[in-house]
Order: sequence, then structure tokens, then C-alpha cells
Amino acid sequence: MIDVLLHALQNLFTLTNLGFMLVGVTVGLVVGILPALGGIAGMSLLLPFVYGMEPTSAVAMMVGLLAVIPTSDTFSSILMGIPGSAASQATVLDGFPLARKGEAARALSASFSASLVAGLFGALCLTGIVIVARPLILSFSSAELFMLALFGLSMVGVLAGNNLAKGVAACALGLAVGCIGTAPAAGGERMSFGSLYMMSGIEITIIGLGIFALPEVIDLLRSNASISSTGKLGKGWLDGLKDTWTHRFLMLRTSGIGAMIGLIPGLGGSVSDWISYAHTVQTSKDKSQFGKGDIRGVIGPEAANNSCAGGNLIPTLLFGIPGSGSMAIFLAAMILIGLQPGPAMADPNRDLDLTYTVVWTLAIANVVGTAACILLSPSIARLTTIRFVLFAPFMILIVTFGAYQATRSFEDLIALLVVGLLGIFLKRFGWPRPAFLIGFVLAGQVETYFYQAVQFYGFAFPLRPVAIVIAVLTVVSVWFSTRKRKPTEPLDPAIEALDELEEESKSVVASNIWPQVIFTGLTLGWFAFAIIDGSSKSFLDKVFPITVGLIGVGASLLVLWPQLMAATGRRKIGGSFNFDLDANRAADFWPYVAWIVGFILATGVVGFFLALVGFFIGFLRLVAKAGWLQTLALTVGAVALILVLTSILRMNLPGGLLQHYFYDALVWPLR
Repeated sequence: MIDVLLHALQNLFTLTNLGFMLVGVTVGLVVGILPALGGIAGMSLLLPFVYGMEPTSAVAMMVGLLAVIPTSDTFSSILMGIPGSAASQATVLDGFPLARKGEAARALSASFSASLVAGLFGALCLTGIVIVARPLILSFSSAELFMLALFGLSMVGVLAGNNLAKGVAACALGLAVGCIGTAPAAGGERMSFGSLYMMSGIEITIIGLGIFALPEVIDLLRSNASISSTGKLGKGWLDGLKDTWTHRFLMLRTSGIGAMIGLIPGLGGSVSDWISYAHTVQTSKDKSQFGKGDIRGVIGPEAANNSCAGGNLIPTLLFGIPGSGSMAIFLAAMILIGLQPGPAMADPNRDLDLTYTVVWTLAIANVVGTAACILLSPSIARLTTIRFVLFAPFMILIVTFGAYQATRSFEDLIALLVVGLLGIFLKRFGWPRPAFLIGFVLAGQVETYFYQAVQFYGFAFPLRPVAIVIAVLTVVSVWFSTRKRKPTEPLDPAIEALDELEEESKSVVASNIWPQVIFTGLTLGWFAFAIIDGSSKSFLDKVFPITVGLIGVGASLLVLWPQLMAATGRRKIGGSFNFDLDANRAADFWPYVAWIVGFILATGVVGFFLALVGFFIGFLRLVAKAGWLQTLALTVGAVALILVLTSILRMNLPGGLLQHYFYDALVWPLR
């Protein structure tokens, strides 16, 4: 076995193969730095070029990209407050507040060092499990996968802040939104309103951008300040390394969590990210700074999503089962170059050397990628010194362009706007957005595994040995996360700010509570619609939405009743039930939302390119009060950026009525 491992290293260390690995690392750095693109977009960029390549070179290039994205996507999460990918959303919760306090260097240093160690840990896991992974993975049937998904949902107890009812309602809302589209059991259409677009459901990219990115862009615009309050990275590079060493056992635990979750097909970085964050909060004695800038909230998720990459490769390589969306493209690339994923990848007489090439590439690319990120940090961090009103149009451009990558239809932008408004109100009224997101991510998996488990094992499937073990872990997790709660007291107030990236004002009790009542009422109405819509479906298609709807109705009523009592003057409430971040804010968010709405509507009329030019000129002149020279320079920069991206991705920009009726008369990029 050792000789095969060394032979794979020798094959990789040729000028050609190392060159292709560096190409993958470079593309991964660029894709990771740009928010929302992520591994799927990056792999899609390289896929057309692997056809006909020598297998070792192709594998080195693809794995080089996969290895570095979980590290490079940290930049936008920490410096801009916008998740670089679905697997870096939890990093925003504490990384971005650290940047706002001038401790970006410390956050980046801790993130990069934890990512490096975790990436090497993932490569080590891949090495050790090559032979033993088959019985391990095959021991997880649909019954165990369902119980594992329930374990993920049990994290809501930690992510609920100081109001468990809001946490459960937010999680149920995420599950209900995840029900939209074609049911996995009998194929019935649910809550699609007759729309072809809605029949395929809402993509995770749009959910992540709408729930987290747009609310933060709007909030920064309202503050009319730069992203960083100091405009500097700070001097915390050594402090970040010390933090990683101090919390080394946390880093190793979350690395293990990430690798194990990556091992299970379908449970990718977006799940390991949140579960590891919840574990970090659970196991911490002092929770007072989580959500406000706790370095442990950076180390835990970053270690998990980097080790998850190694775990994801195991089912992909050994069983041909993609562990995530990017792994599905990697699987296609392997087939294009003539490789057949499966047991042959663990056979010393066949393709084991290529498997170990993946291991070595994963390890070396992590080292190279981390070094590159450290070198690039000062240059990228200078972006945070820009007055955000000048930077915001570029963020809105990247967010909308990233959302368009979901299905490349105009409806992606409409969905982004709707989900963005939901994210704004969830944040404003203190509904935990992480709970919503984890519900959405696990919705399809919970339902699919449930009906498969019932079909194969009957309703006694929870009594299978491994399922019992996972059930016990779930119960322990729930108990551990709520053990300090008393009936007359809220959940430990130390994690009250878990979902809020910044809470400078403690005056969140509103004198007019009706906006909160209306929002809770609308949420209740959505749950009722889920129940009514589900009741007309077949048994397998209606069990999940009706169950989720009933849970959501119960939780929403627990929130709505005290709010109604306060709104009608029958009693006073405060804290978590009367929580409105806009209670004492002078600046309204609707004017900025109107600019985004106008941009999307203009796209529907004249297409994305012309709408982009008009949006930049109008926003920079009227909102940013920029001069004509600065306005034109920034607009030209935005146009150049979008043209480069569309050329590389070989795509057309969203069209409007102009393109529909006059397509033949137009030239690229107006088409």
C-alpha cells in the first residue's frame, strides 16, 4: 500500500501535473473570493476542458479547485458579510462582526490555519478509509440517514436564540419552503402555483443569498459607513494562530464532524457548517460573544467545511455516489476522462494510484491555497475601507449574478427578491435565520429518507441498531442544548444574538407591535396553505408538508398570541416576543429595496446588461452622490467584470422584453 501511495506522489510531482493543479487552485481562489459562485460554478468552469486530458492531470486540476474553495470563500464571509458559498454561511455570524471591530486579520488567520489543518485531516481521512469505507457507508440505509437528518434538525434548539417558539417556527418555515416543487415520493406538485419554475423548487444558492446576503447589504447601506469600522485588517495574524492552537480540540472535533458528514451522500458543507457551529456553541461555557464576534464561531465551521471536502470524495470515488453538487460535476468529469468510480478506485491493480493522487492533491492544494490566501489578504481587505455606498452596487451585482447561476432564468432574480424580503423581516423581528436555513437544507433529505425507510423497513425502522444510536445522540443533543432552561426564564441570554451579525442598539422593543403581528400572521397563513395544499395530494406526498404545517402552526401561535395580547393593550411584553431592530432606527430600508426591485424590473424590460448600466449610474449619482468621473469609472469596471464572467462561463445574461422581440437586431452582450 505504501508503494502505491509513494508512486501516486511521484506521478503528481511532474511539471505538467503540478501545473494543472495550480490552474485548479487559481480558479478556486477566484471563484471562492467572488460571493455565491461556489464549487458548482467553479467545477462547471473546468468541466469543458477536462475532455481528452490525461487522467492524473485532470484529477489534479479538479481536486485543486475543490480543495481551495472552502478556504478562499472565507474572504467574502468575513470581510463583506456575504457567504462565499453555501458551506460558509455560519462563518458570517462571528467572522463579519470581528471584521467590523477591526479584527479581520485575527479572524482570517484563525480561519486559514483551521482550514489548513482540517483540509489535511480530510485528506488523512480519505487515505485511511479507502479500504474500510465500503462497509461503513453501506451500513447507513435510509433509516439511518433519516435519523441523521433528524439529528441535524435537533440543532434548532441551539440556533433558536432566546425564543424556542420562534426557532421552531423558523425551522418549520424552512422545511415548508423546502416542500415547494415536485415531491420525491410520488412526484406530485406542491405549492408551485402552476409555475414551471416553482416545480423544481427553490435553489439553495438563492436561499443563502436572500436570507443572509441581501439583508446585510441593506443594513450596511442604512448605516452609511464602510464595511470595517477601522478600515484595517488589524494586527491579529499571530493572535489568530494562537486562537487556533488554544481551541485545537474544538478544531479537531469539528474536523471530525465535517469528515463524517461529508462521508454521507447529500449531507454536504452547508449541513456540516451549521452542525459544527451548533456544536461549538453547545460545548462552550462562555456563550456571551457568539453572534457578536467570537473567534470560536469562525474556527469551528471553517474546520468542518474544509474536512468535509475530503469526506465528500469518499462516496464519490468509491461508490459513484456524489456527496454534493460539486461532487456530481466531479463525477461527470471522471467519466469524461474514462474513469469509472466504484470499487475499482480501491483496487491496487486498477485505479488505486489515482485515488491516492486525489489524496496528495487535496493535501498539497490546501497548503498552496492557504499560503495564497494569506498573501492576498491585505489587498482584498482594502476593499473594506471603501465607503459601502460605493461598494454596494458591486455587491448587488454579484448577488444577483450569483442567484442567476441557480437555473439561469429570469425567475431566479424574482425568487431572490422574494427570499431577500423574507430574510430582511426574519432578521428585523428576531426570527433565527440559521434555523430557517437548516430546515430548508434538510427538507428534501428528511422526506426522501422517511418514505424510503417506511417502504423498506416499515414503521419500525427507528428500532434498527444504528438508528437507535443516532436517536440517542439526538436526544442527548436536545437535552444538552436546553439543559439550562427554566420554565419561567428564557433560553440562556448569552446566545440571544446568535442570528444577528450586529446589534449595536439594545433598544429593540417596539411601541408599535403590529408589524410583528402581521409578519407572524403571514407565516401562520403559509403553514395553513401548506396543510391545505398537501391535503389534496397522495398519502406519501402529503405526510411531510402536513406534519411540518401542523408543527409550524403550533409554534407560530405560541409567538402570535402574546404579540396580539400586547398589540390590543391587554398586557405588556418585551424581549424575544417583542423584538424589532427597526424600533429606534431613523433610516428606512424600503428605498434601498426599491433600487433592487427597480434593477430587476428593468432587467425584465431591457435585459440585464442595460439594466446594470442604468442601475450603476443612477445609484452612484443619486444615492452615493459620486461625481461623473467616479460614476463612469465604477460603471465601466462593473461592465468589464460582468463581460469577463459571462465570457468565461459561456452564458447569456438574463434577457427582457427587448431581447424577446428584437433579438436578431441586437449584438452581444445586449442579447
